[in-house]
Amino acid sequence: MTTAPTEESHPHEPQPAPFAPPDGAARHAAPDEPGPDEPGPQYAGPQYTSPQYASPQYASPQYAGPQHPGPPHPGPQHSGPPHPGPQHPGPPHPGPQHSGPPYPGPWSSGPQETLPFGPVPPPQFQPPGHPAPPLGYTAPPLGYPAPPLGYPMRPVAAPAAPLATLDARAISAWFGSRKVLDRVSLTMQPGRVTALIGPSGCGKSTFLRILNRMHELVPSAQLAGEVLLDGADIYDTGRRITDARRQIGMVFQKPNPFPTMSIYDNVVAGLKLTGLKVRRSEKDALVEECLIKAGLWREVSDRLRSPGGALSGGQQQRLCIARSLAIRPRVLLMDEPCSALDPTSTRVIEETIAELAAEVTIVIVTHNMQQAHRVSQQCAFFLAEHGTPGAIVESGETEQMFGSPVDRRTSDYVNGRFG
Repeated sequence: MTTAPTEESHPHEPQPAPFAPPDGAARHAAPDEPGPDEPGPQYAGPQYTSPQYASPQYASPQYAGPQHPGPPHPGPQHSGPPHPGPQHPGPPHPGPQHSGPPYPGPWSSGPQETLPFGPVPPPQFQPPGHPAPPLGYTAPPLGYPAPPLGYPMRPVAAPAAPLATLDARAISAWFGSRKVLDRVSLTMQPGRVTALIGPSGCGKSTFLRILNRMHELVPSAQLAGEVLLDGADIYDTGRRITDARRQIGMVFQKPNPFPTMSIYDNVVAGLKLTGLKVRRSEKDALVEECLIKAGLWREVSDRLRSPGGALSGGQQQRLCIARSLAIRPRVLLMDEPCSALDPTSTRVIEETIAELAAEVTIVIVTHNMQQAHRVSQQCAFFLAEHGTPGAIVESGETEQMFGSPVDRRTSDYVNGRFG
C-alpha cells in the first residue's frame, strides 16, 4: 500500500521504517556495472515509488525519463554519503562529493531545465566580451602582497624641500635695558652662503640666535621686528617653536655632541627631540647620508657605536653638523664653526659648507676674513661704535664687499686696519 507524499517529507530525514524492495526484485546496479538480475541501466523499479522519495523535488522529468541512468548502487564505489538505512538504493544528495550527474541548480552549465519550482536560467560566469579564466586559474590575493618578515627594505628618499628665503625686517634686540641691535634688515637668499662679519660685540651672534628663536630663551631678552621664512613669521603666536627650529638648524661655536651617546645616536638625536618618527632601516641610511655630507663618514664608519665625546674637536664639530642635517633643515645657521679648529679641520668644514649650499640656505658668523671670502656669496658687515647698538653698515655681494666696498669703514675692516 502506497502512502501519499507529504509537505514534510525530505530525502535526508529519517523515516519511520526503511524501505525494502519486494521479494524477487533485483537491486539496481550502477550504469557501468549492471547487476546480474537486471541488465539495463534504465531500470525504474518499484524503489522509486517509496513514500519517502515521492516528494515533489524528486518528481523532476530528469529522474523519470529513459535518459536517466539511475542512481549509483550504494556499494563501495559510491562516493556520496549513504542514506540512513542500509537497504536504500536511492540517489545521493547532489552535493559536491556526488559523482553522478549534477543537480540542475544555478551552478549548472547545462541546458535550461523545468523544475517544480520554475525554470532556472542558464548562469553566466563572466560579462559579455570578457573571456572566462582558464581551468585551474587562481585569483591573486586582494591588495598588494606584503613582503616577508625581515625583508630588507631600501628607504625611498623624501623629495627635497624647495630652498628657503630667510628675511629679517627691522630687528631690534635688548638685554634688559641695554639695546644691542638697532633696526637690522637683511635678506638671506636661498641656496647661498651669507657671511656675517664685524668686530666682537657688534651683535652678530645675537642676530643669528634671533633667526633661530634662541634669543627669547634669555629671561631679560626682548625683541622687535619680524623674521620671515618664505614669507611666514617664525615668531607668530600660532607657530610652535619646535617647528621653527626644525626648519632652521643651528651649529654653535663650540662643538657640543652628547658625550655619552654613540656617534650613531648623536646623529639621530634630533629626530626624537623634534618628534620625527623614522623606521630603523631609514635611520641607518640617514646616518650614513648625514655623515657623508658632513665629511665624517670615512673616518667613523667602522665605529658608529663609539662615544661621540671620544672624537677630536674637528670631528665633533662635523658630527654636530651631521646632527643638524638629520632633521632636514631648510636653513642652517653656523656661529663661528671653525674658530677652535686647526687648519686641516677648517678646510674640511669649509668644503662641507660649499657642498651643503646647494641644499640649504646657510648663514655663517666668522671673524676670519679669508674664510668669509672663500665660502660666502653675499656678506653683511655689522658695527657698533661708541656704545651705540649694533647695525649693518653695508651688505651685498662678497666680491664687491671685499673688492670695492661702498663704505670706508667696510674697506678698513676687511683689509685688517681695525677689528
